Amino acid sequence: MADDPKKNYPLPKFHFQLDWGGTRIGFTEVTGLDFETEVIEYREGSSPTYNKTKQPGLTKFSNVTLKRGTFLGDFEFFEQWKKTQLFQEGKEKFRRDVTIRLLDEEHQPVISWTLSKAWPSKVQSGDLKADANEVAIETMELVHEGLSIVEAKK
Repeated sequence: MADDPKKNYPLPKFHFQLDWGGTRIGFTEVTGLDFETEVIEYREGSSPTYNKTKQPGLTKFSNVTLKRGTFLGDFEFFEQWKKTQLFQEGKEKFRRDVTIRLLDEEHQPVISWTLSKAWPSKVQSGDLKADANEVAIETMELVHEGLSIVEAKK
């Protein structure tokens, strides 16, 4: 049985899909798919060694930033953010799981990242500049309570 030649090359990062519960899934950039386990240092006074021991502590997750082009009449980022205000008034559920999938050349998922209980904490409209020659980009920042990574089964 020969080795799969695809395993000899790193995966390109430009072909991905995001399921966030919105209507339009086209995004230009997703950043913040990282997590870190904090270190707890401890040393008791009677320890014969003059150094601290280290053990794993709490895990913290970075906020995930989504960027996409601004389209005429599309206020979906703002509408999603407004749900956090409605929740504070007791009128709406606003947390949801969000899944980001890295796709191969056949448009099949290779790796999936799932954000648990995500909600938008910040929405930013693109900068406006009179002499710019670029697309207006809007940004939404998601906070979440966990990140799981799953390799797609072929």
